Order: sequence, then C-alpha cells, then structure tokens
Amino acid sequence: MTYRRRMGQNFLISTRVADAEAAHAAGKVVLEIGPGKGILTERLCKVAKEVIAVEKDKRLYSLLRSRIPSDNLKLINADFFDLSDAELELLKVDIVISNIPYSISSPIISWLVEKRKEAVLCMQKEFVKRMVAEAGSEDYSRLSVVCSLSLKTIEIMNVPRRYFRPEPEVDSEVIYVRPIGSIKEEEIRTIGLLMQHKNRTLRKALVDISDGLGLSRKDAIEIASIGGREGERVFRLRPQELLEISRALIGRRIF
Repeated sequence: MTYRRRMGQNFLISTRVADAEAAHAAGKVVLEIGPGKGILTERLCKVAKEVIAVEKDKRLYSLLRSRIPSDNLKLINADFFDLSDAELELLKVDIVISNIPYSISSPIISWLVEKRKEAVLCMQKEFVKRMVAEAGSEDYSRLSVVCSLSLKTIEIMNVPRRYFRPEPEVDSEVIYVRPIGSIKEEEIRTIGLLMQHKNRTLRKALVDISDGLGLSRKDAIEIASIGGREGERVFRLRPQELLEISRALIGRRIF
C-alpha cells in the first residue's frame, strides 16, 4: 500500500510504543483517531471495553475491517472533524488514545480542551515542547498558556523517527493529558491576540490591539496597569495572569 503524505501518513511500527499506549486503555471506552494500519488498534481491542476508531482513508478502513474483526471495535470511515458528538457517542468515551497525524495536532488539542477529555497521544516532539513551555521561555505561546490553564500534561516516552514508516523528518513523544480546568473560547481568543505581541510590554501590546478590539487607548492603559504589570513583556506573564487580563478585556464588552 502506498503512503499518502498529504494525509500525514507515517505509520508506527514499534510494538513497544503501541503496548505502552494501550496500557492506559484497560476496561475503558477508547476513541482512536487515525488508526492507520492498526498496530495500536489491535492492542487496544485486547484490553479496552470498546474501541471507536475513526479512519479517513477508505483503503485503510477496508484493511482494518478485514484485519481486525473484533467484537469490541466500532470502525468509522470519516474525517474525524466532520463527525457529530452523537456519531462519536461521546458520552461513552473515557479516553482518546492515538498516534495522530502531525497536521491535526492543534485541532485535536483544542477539541480535547473543549470536550474535557483525557488522552494518550503520540505527537511531534517540537509541538509537545510548545505545549509545556513555561512563561519567559522561547517556546512560550498561546498553546502553552491554554494547555497550562486547561490540561495536566505528563511526558511519557520519546519516540525516535525510525519507529515510523515512512520515516518522518522529526522525532515524536507520547504524552498523557487530562483536563484540570475550563477556559472559554473568547478567553482563548483574547490570549491569542496578546501572544501575537508577546515581545512587547503589556501596555504597548494592549495599545496595539485596542483598535481591533473596539477599546479606547485610555481603557487599554488602565487594564494594563492592573497588578502593576504594564511594563512586563507579555511572554513573561504567567498563564493565570494572562487569563486575568483576558477576563478584564472581556468585561469591557470588547467583543
């Protein structure tokens, strides 16, 4: 079977990694996104209560149907993001366990935050670095802030690129995440706007984005002065501080 790079197809070949991921599935209803050739799916079906596997590629869907005729496997041929909550039976899902295509890493994290689901994921190592980056570091970003506020992230194991076929250009990492807090969409959007100006002081950043927010310069300066942080550069502000500023902006009815 030929690989489809445009679909981000790099298939895991390490049974050790698949076994480590499947160890989190015992007795649970598992959602697997992009099962590929099924190295993880087979192991999930042996220990999980039920596996819901969503595969976009029709060729792989047919392969999986013939290869894994398990009674506790529900296989769906669709784009994961096109499915409704009802089709995914979300009320039943306990955990997401997947080796996801790198191209959908951000949407998957956003989905986990929104749905408040725990997960074991194999992701690009550089992406994980941005997820867990701390305030003041080079990798600190909107993603870092949102993950810190809403998810507990535990790094489980490194996955060298040689463990995939075809071999990608980067290494990966298996992580465990679970929800620890909720954050609203408008708060995420405001934090994102601030982090676009992360190298500026908070005062300058708020003045820069004030017009786009329908906020007066005076109001922007006043909000920046909350807590005496107006001279601090945005990328040095801790996630909770950025959330407080976001809520102050929202409180002025800027959206």
